[in-house]
Amino acid sequence: MTSTNKRKIRVLLAQPRGFCAGVERAIEIVNHALEKYGPPVYVRHEIVHNKHVVDALRAKGARFVNELDEVPDGAVTVFSAHGVSRKVIADAQNRSLPVLDATCPLVSKVHKEGQRYAERGYEIILIGHEGHPEVEGTRGQIPGGVLLISDPADVDRLQVRDINKLAYITQTTLSVDDTREVIEALKKRFPNIQGPDVKDICYATQNRQESVRHLAKEVDLLLVVGAPNSSNSNRLREIGLEMGLPSYLIEDSHGLEPEWLDGINTIGITAGASAPEQLVQEVIRRLGDFGELEVKALAGIEEHVQFKLPPELLDTQQSMSA
Repeated sequence: MTSTNKRKIRVLLAQPRGFCAGVERAIEIVNHALEKYGPPVYVRHEIVHNKHVVDALRAKGARFVNELDEVPDGAVTVFSAHGVSRKVIADAQNRSLPVLDATCPLVSKVHKEGQRYAERGYEIILIGHEGHPEVEGTRGQIPGGVLLISDPADVDRLQVRDINKLAYITQTTLSVDDTREVIEALKKRFPNIQGPDVKDICYATQNRQESVRHLAKEVDLLLVVGAPNSSNSNRLREIGLEMGLPSYLIEDSHGLEPEWLDGINTIGITAGASAPEQLVQEVIRRLGDFGELEVKALAGIEEHVQFKLPPELLDTQQSMSA
């Protein structure tokens, strides 16, 4: 073990990594709601896809439920960052539940884009992953529903009402690179299709993927800190694999397997958009058990995006920051 401890290991950290503004806002909403209204506060689905975040909020008095029928009458209710369907909103209104909407503003923007196209008579194609909570919410936000596709092969199977009245929108946790081939296939088959500008893609997803591509060129092994059900975390790992790099998705330091480090001199670490920085630091401390570390953060984009809290919680924000 002594010889192992003398090993020199370089650790390079991606920039940016971890929490995005939408995730920070969602967690803040639950924390401020607990502060203002007291526990319990009910949250429909996981507020974000991270067990550690959910467990920490649960310890403070948040209660996570699958559907609104599990929420008692009159209880403060939070919708998760992934967004919900119009039916869920209507059900909450019919029960007069006091609701705080933690939907990421970038997800809400996709909803509004889809609704505007639908109002103009367009049939909507949604590029996304079946079963993802954001996709389910978006489906339920668009009048008339959507046609869901995930890859270029799905484009060939599409049956549409009018090839000249089509529009597409995308799941926010997909980047420009994730959707490029699908969009190209759509435009090839439906030359008149309408869609959002590239700048409307989620900034955080794009930035984290670009930082991993930069990181992957400098390291022998990639560790992605994130939840197994986190779409953006899984994609970060896939990018490492695509670049020929041994790449692993771990929830926390306990997921690190010592044999992964055999023959490895430089380790790259990033984190999905819903993974706290604390987990990254714990992984670094764990790596310290296997050698003498030289830790360096790579240069990258500095994110300064902030989203406002719902107006009901602004007074709490001021008192908690005082």
